[in-house]
Amino acid sequence: MNRLLVTGARGMLGSALVAAVPAGPDAPDVLAFDRDRLDLCRPAEVLDVIRQEKPDAVVNCAGWTAVDDAEAREAAALAVNGAGVRALALACADVGARLFQISTDYVFDGTATTPYPEDAPTGPVNAYGRTKLAGERAVLELLPATGYVVRTAWLYGAGGRNFVRTMIALERTRDTVEVVDDQFGQPTWTGDLAARLLRLAEIDAPPGVYHATSGGRASWYELAREVFTLLGADPGRVRPVPTGAVPRPATRPGYGVLGHDGWARAGLPPIRHWRDALRAAWPELAGGTG
Repeated sequence: MNRLLVTGARGMLGSALVAAVPAGPDAPDVLAFDRDRLDLCRPAEVLDVIRQEKPDAVVNCAGWTAVDDAEAREAAALAVNGAGVRALALACADVGARLFQISTDYVFDGTATTPYPEDAPTGPVNAYGRTKLAGERAVLELLPATGYVVRTAWLYGAGGRNFVRTMIALERTRDTVEVVDDQFGQPTWTGDLAARLLRLAEIDAPPGVYHATSGGRASWYELAREVFTLLGADPGRVRPVPTGAVPRPATRPGYGVLGHDGWARAGLPPIRHWRDALRAAWPELAGGTG
């Protein structure tokens, strides 16, 4: 891989991905595009940029990520997460580039009791999940030999708003914090995901669906307690509440734990356990305190 194009390069994952590319003569040229330079809602612009830059691989970190806003503006979210991804896939097909599309556990209904395998039936319960599923289908349909759907979940990192950074801020400003304890997923560090995406782009991995989340599982409540513990604070200040106590416009799947068997196809191990990842990420999240 000589040329890597990253969309959404100023977002939390995009910025982590750009930063993770190693320096040196063998490193790929990184083409970092934000929305001002590459708007997925403008298909002609997308095609022009991809034809001009001729990347070997594209990692699409751009997307509509406001889950609750998507409930009221599904058409607008679909224009980015569905039609926009289709335009990008068509452009990649035009120049022969591989496309790595970032997706989500929200394509599932959340009723499972064991981790969802990569080939599990989908069934999103909110608008955001439906729009992301449309993007997945576009990639797999248009790029059967060069398309990759990389599902992740519960992302956190230093480069944007996320649950872990919110808990760090709340620990400093509130005596107690109420956190949902009946939604389960896999907290995933952007640093780990960025490294895995780069590795996938470097090797001749089989196309298809991959689940790129940390190992283990946690509730939001358990994650919040771990953050407090790492801060040196009393985790008892985190109080568990049911989902119904925190009403949101968009329904959240109760169970979003993903299976990782697909990595064997690429000859790669699954991403490490979420607790280990959080500790590795801690210096960039909280300045090494705790």
